[in-house]
Amino acid sequence: MTAMLARLKRRLPDAADEALLSDLLDEAGAFLRAYTFRREVPEALEPAQIQVAAILYNRLGMEGESSHGEGGVTRTAALLPEDLKRWLNGWRVARTLDAAEGGAGDALP
Repeated sequence: MTAMLARLKRRLPDAADEALLSDLLDEAGAFLRAYTFRREVPEALEPAQIQVAAILYNRLGMEGESSHGEGGVTRTAALLPEDLKRWLNGWRVARTLDAAEGGAGDALP
């Protein structure tokens, strides 16, 4: 995690709160695990985890907003940009159904 924190700090040079950045990396990891249906974030997706953490950082203060306009400038926020979504889609795994429960089971890997 230390290497990812250092990489995130380089990406966000104005961010000084290491605890906040660590929290965002954890949240990004949880997001990636949920999106890919994996128990762990594969090492190959660490750059994606850093990218999602940076997106989360840049969205601080915009919680609940999908767009914001001020002074003739409008910003639209998407948690998962299309290029990142295409990258992650290749890492998604199939979910299994538990026939006895009738619901989704654990991810395969």
